Amino acid sequence: MDRKIVPDWRVRASRRPHSGFSLIQYVLPRCGSSWASCAAVIAAAVAPVWAGELTVVAVDPASHALSVVTGSSISIHFDQPVDTDSVTSNSFWAFGRWSGTAQGDFIFSDNNQIVTLNPDKSFFFGEHVMVILSHDLLAEGGGSLRCAGYSFTFCTAAMPAAIDLTQIDVMTTRTKPNQTSRAYGGIASDLNNDGWADITIVNEVTADLRVFLNRADDTGLFDDFLQPTFPVHTQASPSEPADFNHDGIVDICVANIATASVSILLGNGDGTYGPQQTISVGAAPRGIAVLDADGDGDLDIVNTNANSSNLSILLNDGNGVFGSPSFFEGGGSGEWALAATDMNDDGILDLVVGARSSQTVIVNVGNGNATFTSMKPQNAGGGPWMLVLGDVNGDGKADVATANASQSKGAILLGNGDGTLGPAVTSNVDPFPLATDLGDLDGDGDLDWVISSFNGDWRILTNDGAGNFTFDQEVQAPQAASCALLVDIDNDRDLDLVLIDELADVVILMNNSGITPLGDLDGNGSVDVVDLLILLGDWGPCPDPPTTCPTDLDGDGNVGVVDLLILLGNWG
Repeated sequence: MDRKIVPDWRVRASRRPHSGFSLIQYVLPRCGSSWASCAAVIAAAVAPVWAGELTVVAVDPASHALSVVTGSSISIHFDQPVDTDSVTSNSFWAFGRWSGTAQGDFIFSDNNQIVTLNPDKSFFFGEHVMVILSHDLLAEGGGSLRCAGYSFTFCTAAMPAAIDLTQIDVMTTRTKPNQTSRAYGGIASDLNNDGWADITIVNEVTADLRVFLNRADDTGLFDDFLQPTFPVHTQASPSEPADFNHDGIVDICVANIATASVSILLGNGDGTYGPQQTISVGAAPRGIAVLDADGDGDLDIVNTNANSSNLSILLNDGNGVFGSPSFFEGGGSGEWALAATDMNDDGILDLVVGARSSQTVIVNVGNGNATFTSMKPQNAGGGPWMLVLGDVNGDGKADVATANASQSKGAILLGNGDGTLGPAVTSNVDPFPLATDLGDLDGDGDLDWVISSFNGDWRILTNDGAGNFTFDQEVQAPQAASCALLVDIDNDRDLDLVLIDELADVVILMNNSGITPLGDLDGNGSVDVVDLLILLGDWGPCPDPPTTCPTDLDGDGNVGVVDLLILLGNWG
């Protein structure tokens, strides 16, 4: 990554007086004609001695922010100047759940106290983004960022839509019509870095991953799954995307329930995965999460073990190779569901555990050294099968949404910002809810709620912005609504639905009717000068692939006069 430094006169730590070297001997030859100039030299000379731990003062976007513009940069304000050589793609980076690793240039400003990452591509609309700072970041004076590093998350904006859903395709996960694969969950991440969401489905019976590559033609359609498929282990179930080896390519980790193991598969960058690394964990792993648990700047894995009633942590060596697990208690009985975010706003990601047997949700506060401290359990209003995290009431604090399978209820537990949770507010749903997902389906700036029920359908509830949810509609399931992925599959900037039925072994693509004005290229809800400059910057043929680009408003593969006229026609 390139570095761009706003000019700033400063004596670097590497040039400070060495031990035993007289301060007078250092200062006098460097003094100018005034006491002011001498004072500046003295201040610069002794600054490294005074320098302490490098501390994050503020971040932009804010932690838990909603509706962040997809083309936004990420800025970190420190309490003292940063050693620019310590800022690398390993010590400061971001990962979009669907778009993958954010790579780009670093900009240094405010006497090198503000470091800004300008990604070379936009995040996807309506996705969850994690920012990671490692303890390898240094101050000019020699101090380093705390051992725990610093992490936070935010969500990008999705454009307005009517949630007028149209089924555009039904894809099978079976090789043979009567041979079940038991499709159960998956991810919708860009596996080949072409700017389009691909789909990876995890299959319990065939014990493999099946990848559907996006056709990248604005239709939201996908090719048949790649063969041969990618082996994992029996009853593979929960999964999470990540970039474990920091090569800019999306990888995946999967918990294998029947074999008490976790599989890690590194992406090859063309939609395929390499062979799995398998780590034995506890009995019946049911939940999985990725986060930087030890502050070293790479993503580690934590999983729940329902039948062992504990959790496992797998530490990453930075190359995507994981060591043997360490086990710890989660604070409940029958730890099942799991997700990670910063629940107490200290810049360290925490774990939120759903304990199915004790019917509780427990925040495990991250200590930054690969250990966690359990908070007081909160009644979940039932036994959580799955939980998801997000700020549902817009107060800047992370909240919890659960699917309580045995009670046929969903529950919202508002976060207090200190690691504690408010009481569960439950909603009746179809029988046996397995999955709960949050995303801004109507593009109004708050998170809506989708609950998938094995003995029912996919239920959509819209948010009033204050965390109060109202039933909007249901999508009928062929046999068993098991999972939903909320992702923009056709790059029209609103969230669509990818629905997975584990008994019918189908993936149903539901297109959402976006109402975004053509020409709003930066996603801020207005067509203005910034959009005009973006379009002019792309003037000429679109890259191939893809055959079209966001500024190609008429879809002819070229950014030209017609596109300019469309943009001007939607001005305002």
